Amino acid sequence: MDQAVSSSALGTAGAAGLSPLHLFLNASLVVQLVMIGLVLCSIFVWAIILEKVLLLRRVNREATAFEDRFWSGGSLDDLYDSEGARPVHPMAAVFGAAMGEWRRSSRIAGIDVIHGGTSERIDRAIGITVARETDRLSRYIVLLATIGPVAPFVGLFGTVWGIMHAFSSIATMHNTNLSVVAPGISEALFATAIGLVTAIPAYVAYNLISRSVEHFAERMEGFGTEFAAILSRQSEERGSGRG
Repeated sequence: MDQAVSSSALGTAGAAGLSPLHLFLNASLVVQLVMIGLVLCSIFVWAIILEKVLLLRRVNREATAFEDRFWSGGSLDDLYDSEGARPVHPMAAVFGAAMGEWRRSSRIAGIDVIHGGTSERIDRAIGITVARETDRLSRYIVLLATIGPVAPFVGLFGTVWGIMHAFSSIATMHNTNLSVVAPGISEALFATAIGLVTAIPAYVAYNLISRSVEHFAERMEGFGTEFAAILSRQSEERGSGRG
């Protein structure tokens, strides 16, 4: 007959057994590999979150400063020469693409800037630039969308393997004592917990960051539309002056 285990002994063993390091070291090799993979994914997720949060704050701050300079009433040619020709942030890139196309078209001898397709080329340049800058801001976000749904299933695989290990221990030792079953069950539940800890931040961050990127893309498109209208008016004024 199995010897009875005192409550104090169970408490001491349980406290030691619930240590993350203890659970990891006493897990089977397969479950350890699952845990390591999930921890690496979690680190990668938080690195992406930190990088995107800092990036979006920076580009929004730079965009606000650029729009203040743009609407200050200064020379657009001077602004283009200082920031648009070699843009270092997305909003300046949109301005530079449109202004560069307008300057190239206006320098063509004999071209009708009103009916010569200049507006269409400006709109196309703005659209391409907005799409390119949005893609740059969205880089690696798709990994959050991948890790979020997949991580719980990877943790579930570790859970299944841990339970199988627990049943294997029962079959080997012909004993259903808690001390025989507990290690496998503990490592199984720990793998599930790591999977959830990895998945939840990835899923939440994907939704929030994606919305922030979409909002900034709408901001670039709005600025591009307003700037295209300004260039269109200048083209009409120039065409009227020539007429």
